[in-house]
Amino acid sequence: MADNHSFDVVSEINQVEMHNAVTQAQHECAVRYDFKGTRAAIEYNKQDESLKITADHNAQLETVIQVLKEKMAKRGVPVNALVRGKIEEATHDSVRETVKIHSGIETDDARKIVKDIKQMKIKVQAQIMDDKVRVTAKKIDDLQAVIAHLKENGPKYPLQFVNFS
Repeated sequence: MADNHSFDVVSEINQVEMHNAVTQAQHECAVRYDFKGTRAAIEYNKQDESLKITADHNAQLETVIQVLKEKMAKRGVPVNALVRGKIEEATHDSVRETVKIHSGIETDDARKIVKDIKQMKIKVQAQIMDDKVRVTAKKIDDLQAVIAHLKENGPKYPLQFVNFS
Protein backbone atom coordinates (compact mmCIF):
# COMPACT_ATOMS: atom_id res chain seq x y z
CA MET A 1 0.00 0.00 0.00
CA ALA A 2 1.27 3.47 -0.87
CA ASP A 3 2.66 5.59 1.93
CA ASN A 4 1.17 8.82 0.58
CA HIS A 5 -1.99 9.38 -1.44
CA SER A 6 -2.52 12.30 -3.80
CA PHE A 7 -4.73 13.91 -6.39
CA ASP A 8 -4.51 16.87 -8.75
CA VAL A 9 -6.93 19.78 -8.84
CA VAL A 10 -7.39 20.91 -12.45
CA SER A 11 -9.82 22.99 -14.45
CA GLU A 12 -10.40 21.58 -17.91
CA ILE A 13 -13.26 20.47 -20.10
CA ASN A 14 -13.73 17.54 -22.42
CA GLN A 15 -12.91 19.07 -25.82
CA VAL A 16 -14.74 16.36 -27.76
CA GLU A 17 -17.96 16.86 -25.81
CA MET A 18 -17.60 20.64 -26.16
CA HIS A 19 -17.24 20.25 -29.92
CA ASN A 20 -20.34 18.03 -29.99
CA ALA A 21 -22.33 20.55 -27.93
CA VAL A 22 -21.32 23.39 -30.27
CA THR A 23 -22.22 21.31 -33.33
CA GLN A 24 -25.66 20.53 -31.87
CA ALA A 25 -26.23 24.20 -31.01
CA GLN A 26 -25.18 25.25 -34.53
CA HIS A 27 -27.63 22.74 -35.98
CA GLU A 28 -30.46 24.00 -33.77
CA CYS A 29 -29.70 27.60 -34.77
CA ALA A 30 -29.86 26.55 -38.43
CA VAL A 31 -33.24 24.77 -38.23
CA ARG A 32 -35.08 26.65 -35.49
CA TYR A 33 -38.08 28.62 -36.75
CA ASP A 34 -37.38 31.84 -34.84
CA PHE A 35 -33.80 31.90 -36.23
CA LYS A 36 -34.80 31.45 -39.90
CA GLY A 37 -33.36 34.21 -42.07
CA THR A 38 -31.29 35.71 -39.24
CA ARG A 39 -27.56 35.97 -38.57
CA ALA A 40 -27.70 33.71 -35.49
CA ALA A 41 -24.50 31.67 -35.60
CA ILE A 42 -21.80 30.10 -33.43
CA GLU A 43 -18.18 29.72 -34.54
CA TYR A 44 -15.87 27.50 -32.49
CA ASN A 45 -12.12 28.15 -32.51
CA LYS A 46 -10.42 25.12 -30.93
CA GLN A 47 -6.93 26.65 -30.91
CA ASP A 48 -7.98 29.75 -28.94
CA GLU A 49 -10.64 27.83 -27.01
CA SER A 50 -13.15 30.54 -27.83
CA LEU A 51 -16.56 30.92 -29.42
CA LYS A 52 -17.74 33.78 -31.59
CA ILE A 53 -21.49 34.17 -31.31
CA THR A 54 -23.33 36.40 -33.78
CA ALA A 55 -26.99 37.47 -33.76
CA ASP A 56 -29.29 40.21 -35.05
CA HIS A 57 -29.86 41.80 -31.61
CA ASN A 58 -29.04 41.33 -27.92
CA ALA A 59 -32.13 39.25 -27.09
CA GLN A 60 -31.38 36.83 -29.90
CA LEU A 61 -27.73 36.64 -28.78
CA GLU A 62 -28.87 35.65 -25.29
CA THR A 63 -31.15 32.99 -26.80
CA VAL A 64 -28.27 31.53 -28.84
CA ILE A 65 -26.09 31.40 -25.70
CA GLN A 66 -28.95 29.71 -23.82
CA VAL A 67 -29.22 27.08 -26.57
CA LEU A 68 -25.47 26.48 -26.32
CA LYS A 69 -25.65 26.15 -22.52
CA GLU A 70 -28.49 23.61 -22.80
CA LYS A 71 -26.47 21.49 -25.24
CA MET A 72 -23.39 21.72 -23.00
CA ALA A 73 -25.37 20.61 -19.94
CA LYS A 74 -26.85 17.63 -21.81
CA ARG A 75 -23.35 16.53 -22.85
CA GLY A 76 -21.89 16.90 -19.35
CA VAL A 77 -19.74 19.96 -20.11
CA PRO A 78 -19.73 22.44 -17.19
CA VAL A 79 -21.67 25.55 -18.19
CA ASN A 80 -19.70 27.79 -15.84
CA ALA A 81 -16.58 27.16 -17.99
CA LEU A 82 -17.86 29.88 -20.35
CA VAL A 83 -16.33 33.31 -19.75
CA ARG A 84 -18.54 35.92 -21.38
CA GLY A 85 -16.90 38.77 -23.23
CA LYS A 86 -18.08 42.21 -24.23
CA ILE A 87 -21.01 42.49 -26.64
CA GLU A 88 -19.95 44.54 -29.62
CA GLU A 89 -21.68 45.94 -32.67
CA ALA A 90 -20.97 44.00 -35.87
CA THR A 91 -21.78 44.71 -39.51
CA HIS A 92 -25.33 45.06 -40.87
CA ASP A 93 -26.91 46.01 -37.52
CA SER A 94 -25.94 42.74 -35.84
CA VAL A 95 -24.16 42.05 -32.55
CA ARG A 96 -21.25 39.77 -31.74
CA GLU A 97 -19.75 38.37 -28.55
CA THR A 98 -16.55 36.44 -28.03
CA VAL A 99 -16.91 33.82 -25.30
CA LYS A 100 -13.76 32.18 -23.90
CA ILE A 101 -13.72 28.62 -22.60
CA HIS A 102 -11.91 28.53 -19.27
CA SER A 103 -9.10 26.02 -18.87
CA GLY A 104 -6.35 25.79 -16.30
CA ILE A 105 -6.14 27.25 -12.81
CA GLU A 106 -4.77 30.79 -12.69
CA THR A 107 -1.83 31.42 -10.38
CA ASP A 108 -3.77 33.69 -8.02
CA ASP A 109 -6.56 31.12 -7.71
CA ALA A 110 -4.01 28.34 -7.17
CA ARG A 111 -2.46 30.34 -4.32
CA LYS A 112 -5.92 30.89 -2.83
CA ILE A 113 -6.69 27.15 -3.08
CA VAL A 114 -3.41 26.27 -1.31
CA LYS A 115 -4.13 28.88 1.39
CA ASP A 116 -7.68 27.51 1.89
CA ILE A 117 -6.32 23.98 2.22
CA LYS A 118 -3.75 25.08 4.82
CA GLN A 119 -6.45 26.89 6.82
CA MET A 120 -8.37 23.61 7.11
CA LYS A 121 -5.68 22.49 9.60
CA ILE A 122 -5.57 18.86 8.46
CA LYS A 123 -2.42 16.94 7.58
CA VAL A 124 -2.21 17.53 3.84
CA GLN A 125 0.35 19.21 1.62
CA ALA A 126 -0.65 21.29 -1.40
CA GLN A 127 1.71 22.51 -4.08
CA ILE A 128 1.22 24.46 -7.29
CA MET A 129 2.36 22.72 -10.47
CA ASP A 130 1.89 24.86 -13.62
CA ASP A 131 -1.90 25.17 -14.04
CA LYS A 132 -2.88 22.57 -11.43
CA VAL A 133 -2.56 21.97 -7.70
CA ARG A 134 -1.30 18.66 -6.30
CA VAL A 135 -2.58 17.64 -2.88
CA THR A 136 -0.91 14.81 -0.93
CA ALA A 137 -1.70 13.19 2.42
CA LYS A 138 -1.24 9.94 4.32
CA LYS A 139 -4.97 9.39 4.81
CA ILE A 140 -7.51 9.15 2.01
CA ASP A 141 -10.16 10.61 4.32
CA ASP A 142 -8.13 13.84 4.56
CA LEU A 143 -8.02 14.07 0.77
CA GLN A 144 -11.76 13.52 0.54
CA ALA A 145 -12.30 16.31 3.09
CA VAL A 146 -10.22 18.63 0.90
CA ILE A 147 -12.27 17.70 -2.18
CA ALA A 148 -15.53 18.36 -0.33
CA HIS A 149 -14.19 21.72 0.90
CA LEU A 150 -13.05 22.80 -2.59
CA LYS A 151 -16.38 21.80 -4.16
CA GLU A 152 -18.15 24.18 -1.78
CA ASN A 153 -15.61 26.99 -1.50
CA GLY A 154 -13.62 26.82 -4.73
CA PRO A 155 -13.46 29.36 -7.56
CA LYS A 156 -16.47 30.11 -9.75
CA TYR A 157 -15.16 28.04 -12.66
CA PRO A 158 -15.35 24.22 -12.66
CA LEU A 159 -12.74 22.13 -10.87
CA GLN A 160 -11.95 18.47 -11.47
CA PHE A 161 -10.05 16.13 -9.18
CA VAL A 162 -7.89 13.70 -11.17
CA ASN A 163 -4.99 11.25 -10.75
CA PHE A 164 -6.29 10.02 -7.41
CA SER A 165 -3.78 7.53 -6.03
